[in-house]
This record gives sequence, C-alpha cells and structure tokens, in this order.
Amino acid sequence: MQVTETVEITGHLMDSGVLARVLDDVLDYGGDYTIERLDVGKTHEDESYARIVVLAQSNEELQRLLMRLQTHGVNQVDPGQAVTRPAPADGVFPEDFYSTTNLETVVRLDAGWVPVEHPEMDCGLVVRDGRVRTVPVSDVRAGDEIVCGAGGVKVVLPPREHKALGDDFEFMSSNVSSEKPQALWVHQIAERMREVKSDGNRILWVAGPAVVHTGAAFPMAALVEHGWVDVLFSGNALATHDIESALYGTSLGVDLSHGQGVEHGHEHHIRAINQIRAAGSIPEAVDKGVLTKGVMHAMVTAGKPYVLVGSVRDDGPLPDVYTDVIEGQRAMRAQLDGVGFAIMVATMLHSIATGNILPASVPLVAVDINPATVTKLADRGSAQAIGVVTDIGLFLEQLAHELVPGYHR
Repeated sequence: MQVTETVEITGHLMDSGVLARVLDDVLDYGGDYTIERLDVGKTHEDESYARIVVLAQSNEELQRLLMRLQTHGVNQVDPGQAVTRPAPADGVFPEDFYSTTNLETVVRLDAGWVPVEHPEMDCGLVVRDGRVRTVPVSDVRAGDEIVCGAGGVKVVLPPREHKALGDDFEFMSSNVSSEKPQALWVHQIAERMREVKSDGNRILWVAGPAVVHTGAAFPMAALVEHGWVDVLFSGNALATHDIESALYGTSLGVDLSHGQGVEHGHEHHIRAINQIRAAGSIPEAVDKGVLTKGVMHAMVTAGKPYVLVGSVRDDGPLPDVYTDVIEGQRAMRAQLDGVGFAIMVATMLHSIATGNILPASVPLVAVDINPATVTKLADRGSAQAIGVVTDIGLFLEQLAHELVPGYHR
C-alpha cells in the first residue's frame, strides 16, 4: 500500500544543489516523487521554491524519508501536530523516534509552535513542561515524552554561509582548495572574529597537537591573552605537548627552536604529565608556579574554560582530561551557550565531534593541511563548514598579527 506526503522547500535550491540532493535522497530511500511546483529565482539573491509529492511503500518508510529530507530543510506542507511517546527505558528511544538535524527546529504542540532548545544532530526531542529540547540517547530516561515520526516538526535552513559572513566571504563558498590567497582568508576570518566579539558572542576553538608541533603555541597563547579564545575543546595531546614545550622546550622530544631531537626527549611528554599530576591539575600547576607559559597557562590565567576529552591511546592522561567520553560530550555541550563562531585547527576527530553538537546556525572555519578534514566535516552533516587548507603554524602567526596589537615573537 503506497502512501504520499506533500513537502516544500524554500532557499537557494539551484546554485547550492540542494534540490538535486533532495530528489536523489527520495530515490535512494526507495521512494518516488512528483514535482508539483517549481519557482526559480531570477538572480543570485532570489530564493527558489519547490513543492514535491513524495511516495513510499509504507508509512514507516515515509516517516524515515521525511526525516531524511529535513536535513536539507524540506518540510511537510501540512505537518499536523507532533506525536509523543514515553521512552521505554533509560538510554532507549521509542522505535519511531524523530531523529534530529542540526537546523533550527520548531515543534507543534497543543499550545502552538515551540522552538527546540539547543538544536543538535542525531538526537531525540524530549517534551517537558511545554518546552522541547534535544536529548542524546545516552541521556534519555524511562518515561520521557519523546517526539515520534516527522509530523508536527519543521526545520529552517540557515542563510547561505557566505552571506552570513559578509560579501567578502563569497569566494570561500567553493569546494575546499589550497588555491586561495591565504592572507585574504586570514584577514576575513579576523574581521568575522571582531564582529562576533562586538555582538557579545563567544569564539570557540577546537585544536589539535599540531598547534604545538608546528611552533604555533606562542601565537595561540597570544590570541588567548588578548581575548580571542573564549573556550577551547581539545584532547590530552594538545595540552600534554603544550606543557612539554613550556617545561622542556620540546614537542614529541623535538627541540622547537632547532627542529632536532634531543637526548631523552622521548621521555619529556610523560615527565610533563607526571609533573602536572603531582601538582593536582593544570590550574594548580599554574598557581604553584610549575607551569608559567604556553596555551594552557594562558587559558588558566585568562579564566577561560577548556574541555579536554581523551582517547584510548592517551598517555597519562593529564588529570584534567575526561576519560569517560559521554561525560566529555556533556561538558562540551555545556560550553556552547553564546558561541557565535567556531575555529577548528589541525584536528579531525575533535572537529567532527564538535561539529556533531553544534547548531547549523553557528558558522565554523576548519583549518588543516589535509583537505579531507573539512570534507569529512561536511559529510558528517556540518554543511556550514568552510575550509582553509594551509599550514597551521603560518595561519596562527598571521592571525595573531591581525588581532594582537604589536604582536611579535
């Protein structure tokens, strides 16, 4: 028995390729479609509109298809009212739960349309006291009222990223490439950071240990000291090698001044970890005068929060590192309020992890020598990611020159 639903989408459907991806998804999910109406904008600034009848072989397949299409900003013309069911057990959603996108979302309840708090992809929607918020499956509790099916849910596509960042960013909306003038990239990112701060919003940094390996800890610390880093997400490695550098002048046992390995240098990182563990924590090491410079020292002295989430390969780890990744995710989510811009440098895993919990409305720039990092971010759903393919050390030096008055090493 075939079932149908009429859906619609408004936006820059043609030049962005969204309409083609929508139609491909219908077919990939075993459905079919008929385009009832297509109004194409005449200029690059004009939005287009499409109304499409989608067909599936069962209601279950149709609901899954409708949820998939919402990742592109497609909504039902007549969405009706949301249906909720109680979670059957702790850590378990109802079987037909609504799987969220990272787009701005509203849910129709008895009182009308209610905005979803903290939009995040791959979560459920819990309804409590007339409010709706995202909830990861690990945090749902038995009896929580969970939105089920795609009915009564609408999403809103964000404006095209280069428009949100200003006209100067338009050229950045092309595919990831190193064939772009880096000085212009850095200048425009610096301008956006100034705008974010003037609007009273926070700048989130996600960084990997290559920040230290490339000798960029000094400019990174300068950016922290001058207020351009409001919160830092990373792992055990960045903090460990930053502290190793501060204590021994090496990173992975390599002298950062001469680029050569030193005798017993392979021991430095674990000795650095041991000193921090003896002090009790990174802040206590700063207070006791054990740690006197570097990125982590700058974060502590500036009173800026950081979240370090570890992995199975970590040495130590440092006492500040979350070894329970679920607790680490919760700590990261707790720092997202007020974030208006995200910069991700030289870390694939932490960048993807952060992209997974960020709303699509938060612009993000991913900087890496490897184009695959940005590609994977987009593939995982962070469509707002803009890529800068360059050396991290050079990028951070130039950014410090843009933002830190009188900056020099």
